[in-house]
Amino acid sequence: MDDSSALARLDRRVADCGACPRLVDWREEVARTKRAAFADWTYWGRPVPGFGPEDARLVIIGLAPAAHGGNRTSRMFTGDRSGDVLYQALYDVGPASQPTSVSIDDGLELYGVRVTAPVHCAPPANKPTPGERDTCRPWLVQELKLLRPTLKAAVVLGAFGWQAALPAFAEAGWTVPRPRPSFAHGTRVALDGLDVFGCFHVSQRNTFTGRLTTEMLREVLRTAADAAGLP
Repeated sequence: MDDSSALARLDRRVADCGACPRLVDWREEVARTKRAAFADWTYWGRPVPGFGPEDARLVIIGLAPAAHGGNRTSRMFTGDRSGDVLYQALYDVGPASQPTSVSIDDGLELYGVRVTAPVHCAPPANKPTPGERDTCRPWLVQELKLLRPTLKAAVVLGAFGWQAALPAFAEAGWTVPRPRPSFAHGTRVALDGLDVFGCFHVSQRNTFTGRLTTEMLREVLRTAADAAGLP
């Protein structure tokens, strides 16, 4: 991405945000204490911006960075088990250059896909509060507005992401049906030329129990990629 682009400037502003005191305290505490396996890492310990090109046709919206994943590496879904599952599936479907995502300088590229979240700081117990979600929403709204000229499809991971994303789509200019559609895995909602897909989150709880299988994830991503017109 061009460092002078509007999206790159937005990413830098996101990374400097300190709006939620609880999240600031937590992300910085984790960065200081670290996990034993990553004792030699210098943790990012800041809000994690989205990852992917500014002309993306497909956006994937998660929940929030993991304490020892994105909060450590500075890239969404990088350095944790959820990212292992997501990027392997993206590689299998086609829009990722490699199946692994371990660090910011590992060479991973996304083709026509951007990965982001409604909450940009790692939350305690992976559970942002509704207030933190709402405080962070303007960042997602601005990101969606910048992506809108090329955006054709979205995959939203989990009910929390769904509840955060639909109001953001509305604020970014898309018409969202009322009452708002409920979250379900595999659901598909059409918004003014944007197809929005629901998918169970790629959390360990879902993938280890089989609630979300690799094939289920690939199927949603493949259908969304087709809707977005990705090769």
